[in-house]
Amino acid sequence: MSSEIELAVEGGEAGAGAGAQQAGAGEEDGAQLRNDVYTAAAYGDLEKLQRLVEVEGCSVAEPDGLGYHALQWAALNNRTAAAQYIIEHGGNVNAVDHTGQTALHWSAVRGAIQVAELLLKEGARIDTADLYGYQTTHVAAQYGQTAFFYYIVTKWNADPDVPDNDGRSPLHWAAYKGFADCVRLLLFLDAYKGRQDKEGCTPLHWAAIRGNLEACTVLVQAGKKEDLMVTDKTGLTPAQLASEKNHRQVAFFLGNARRLLDKRCDGNTPLGRLSKLGLAPFLWCTIIMLLIVYIHSVIAASDLFKLTASFGLFAWFGVFLATAGLVMFYRCTRKDPGYIIRHIRDSQSQRDDEPLLKTELNNHPALLYGNWSQLCVTCKIVRPLRSKHCSTCDRCVEQFDHHCPWVSNCIGKKNKWDFFMFLILETSAMVVTGAATIIRITKDPAAPSYFGAWMRYTAIQHPGAISFLVMDLFLFFGVAVLTVVQASQISRNITTNEMANAMRYGYLRGSSGRFRNPYDHGIRKNCYEFLINGYNEDVELVEQTVPPEGLGMIQMTRNTNPSNGENHSHHVNGNGHVCVDVDSTNTRSHGHAHSCKCTDSHKKTDGVPVGLGLGLGRGNVRHNARSTGAS
Repeated sequence: MSSEIELAVEGGEAGAGAGAQQAGAGEEDGAQLRNDVYTAAAYGDLEKLQRLVEVEGCSVAEPDGLGYHALQWAALNNRTAAAQYIIEHGGNVNAVDHTGQTALHWSAVRGAIQVAELLLKEGARIDTADLYGYQTTHVAAQYGQTAFFYYIVTKWNADPDVPDNDGRSPLHWAAYKGFADCVRLLLFLDAYKGRQDKEGCTPLHWAAIRGNLEACTVLVQAGKKEDLMVTDKTGLTPAQLASEKNHRQVAFFLGNARRLLDKRCDGNTPLGRLSKLGLAPFLWCTIIMLLIVYIHSVIAASDLFKLTASFGLFAWFGVFLATAGLVMFYRCTRKDPGYIIRHIRDSQSQRDDEPLLKTELNNHPALLYGNWSQLCVTCKIVRPLRSKHCSTCDRCVEQFDHHCPWVSNCIGKKNKWDFFMFLILETSAMVVTGAATIIRITKDPAAPSYFGAWMRYTAIQHPGAISFLVMDLFLFFGVAVLTVVQASQISRNITTNEMANAMRYGYLRGSSGRFRNPYDHGIRKNCYEFLINGYNEDVELVEQTVPPEGLGMIQMTRNTNPSNGENHSHHVNGNGHVCVDVDSTNTRSHGHAHSCKCTDSHKKTDGVPVGLGLGLGRGNVRHNARSTGAS
């Protein structure tokens, strides 16, 4: 049993009327079809548009043969000047086609912000819904136009969480289509992630059905354990749906997330408070215990040779290094790693219905550049580029390196210097104390000369020194490796988190798509800044790139032969929606109609929906909820 969105196009009926109109028109005069106001509007040919309207008397207020308005064509292709001219000459900004969609709906398909601003200033209604309840926010989410969504919510107060006729919010659609950035923005705006549609599916269900791992990750990180346990009307959880759809990676992630949340202790219980202490107390006690054993069994051992002044200083120097390391360890544990202040809603200065976006996101530089991953849906902040939200500390940390359970704290911008000094001091202390121990036990005058006998003698006569040496060597290799790794990363001004997620972070890729660290200013400068200032500034090295050549305009013709993909044409898809495709040499459809059904069993179709929301004419499509008895 599963839930799936499926589309069945009736081959004999889909787009028949539209195709007939195209064919008939093409037989009359192909050149004339390229000479109408709709084509001129689609291509932004203002000169041709003026001639057709002012000289030939063509109307811009009437729809074309398929029921679409010239203003919609201009909005789809972001032709601001053409749209302005059409509005000035009688075009209605709120005119609807046969599906109930306006030009504003069409502008959302390709994220045409300039045209959308014009339409809204001219009186376009932001909350207009089509026949299926899709508002502009739904269309933007369906096509992954995060910047457009950001714009209409920021400036025009569009509702980011309104459900359509099937009970699906923009968050459902963004999760289903796998647009993780759009999901982040919606969650930041407090979109209800637990909303169930008519089939009982939450956004996490739809992300799991499509196998969208990143969308699932964002939803799980922002949610609770209960979100993983919600069942649809067929009684299946998101993990079970992902498993049934053979999305093994998603199913494993969701199952593992639930197990981890089940094991997590309540922070208000004594066990939960104890777990928050981490391993820092254990490591602290271990170091203290080893120092005591070292002093008692190595330095102060009466059965070993008498210490000389120089060797005594050398042996006690190891104690000094370990003690200084403990000081750094305490500082690293107790110090603020670089927590970023959470966004706190002030009820006195902010209305309850005012979106957080108005106070935090409006004209934020990071979002203007499209860095949507900087949105923290938990802390409700736009975090700096190199920061990350720590799930253990539940805070965003600037220049996040990693969460270290041994110090029970995150390692970030403000305590990384202390952490590195702790590693250096403790590694040095282990070298000095280990060397002192080896010298002391090898120079025992009473020890036999044969190796086997010497080993037995030393184990019996100096058990404390041998125990310390074994522990010292065991800890040394782990700490030494960590010290070398940290030193290497400091010399390149890169964090552990960035190394582990280099392929995920766009700012770590150059123009060629290969790895490039923009914060690497050379070993000398990186090390100097870190050791002197305690951290490295986030100053980027600008990559010199050659600007791409401009794209030329591609002429549009109406092709009477749908199988010929060499000519650019008005495309009529299976549901009767027409798109001007000026970016491709192949005929393809841009709009699809969908129906979400939770049924006993579905065979997943190969024709996965490409886009939603634009011209969803259901007259030419059959929405199937195929039910097959479970065998």
